[in-house]
Amino acid sequence: MSAASPTASDSPAAQRGAHVGWALLALAIGGFAIGTTEFAAMSLVPFFAPDLGIDVPTAGHVISAYALGVVVGAPLLAVLGAKVPRRTLLIGLMLAFALGNGLSALAPGYHAMLLFRFLSGLPHGAYFGVGALVAASLVAPERRAQAVSLMMLGLTVATIVGVPLANALGQWAGWRWGFGVVTVLALLTAALIAMHAPRDRVQPGASAMRELGALGRRQVWLTLGIATIGFGGMFAVYTYLGSTLLEVTGTGPGMLPVVLSVFGMGMTGGTLVAAWAADRALMPTVGALLLWSAVSLGLYPFAAGSLWTLLPVVFMIGCGGGLGAVLQTRLMDVAGEAQTLAAALNHSAFNAANALGPWLGGLAIAAGHGWTSTGWVGVVLALGGMAFWAVSLALDKRG
Repeated sequence: MSAASPTASDSPAAQRGAHVGWALLALAIGGFAIGTTEFAAMSLVPFFAPDLGIDVPTAGHVISAYALGVVVGAPLLAVLGAKVPRRTLLIGLMLAFALGNGLSALAPGYHAMLLFRFLSGLPHGAYFGVGALVAASLVAPERRAQAVSLMMLGLTVATIVGVPLANALGQWAGWRWGFGVVTVLALLTAALIAMHAPRDRVQPGASAMRELGALGRRQVWLTLGIATIGFGGMFAVYTYLGSTLLEVTGTGPGMLPVVLSVFGMGMTGGTLVAAWAADRALMPTVGALLLWSAVSLGLYPFAAGSLWTLLPVVFMIGCGGGLGAVLQTRLMDVAGEAQTLAAALNHSAFNAANALGPWLGGLAIAAGHGWTSTGWVGVVLALGGMAFWAVSLALDKRG
């Protein structure tokens, strides 16, 4: 049986009676909650820093603690949950996510906040990894990428709607409410998954050792390399976009939410179109997205001088975010029987990209190359991702 083929417990017959639309909506709401807390926490730093008695640079460690939780939690929980039915695992992950964010809303001080944000990040990657496998099992094999993209749509819509709303709520009612609303969304997700996700059984032979088998597959590592390197450029630009708007474009801070929403719209549109294309030609779609990102990021330094030229380029860069759902589907094809760990590692890779891109972009800025130099950093990273893609494609052709 191929990796892409549904197992007996994942087959349409086993899922008779499950409402596919409601199940995908439940998964997407979980993605919306995760996307909201991941990005909104960055915008709430100036508000919770003084309340916790720390400066803004120190408060940035809170953001890093969440990312570290994602990197650690994705493989750990995927392996530990190997013998747990996927529906049950998803509910448990969302309840843990709700607990971490609820504790974050009540954090009495800086060190407690660090711990609670780390705990909040632990379920992130495993949720998306397991959720992607459940979403793919709900539809015919030729529509897997589109099903995964619908789940990931929650994350992209969060960048358009959830983040501005959480930020506004945090400013109006206090920063703790920004984490409180995510707690409510996580509990809602757990309830909807319990009601609408298909009941499944643990797959025969499932074990932690079988999941760890993914680490011995070259194509898994190459796919993770594409994600870590190829996606880093987008984060390099996104992290310093606000400073570029103020210092280069010359706009006021009030335009930042608008520009970020345009980025989110691009990511949403790119996710839908890329998923449609991937169901027809997966690896060519990956290569096309990396090339698109390289071109878009290369245009960024030339477009940053005017808001009217910058907006369409920011939209184009956001479209490159469609790579996430496509690589999630690629991992289903190359992971063999170690589906859960490979799917979860995808999000560890993206969070590694979230660390690599801003770090390299910051080095370029600190070296005196200007705010827009992040675009050139992004071009190099996108081309680096293409190098991993070319090797992976060559191995495919060799069989």
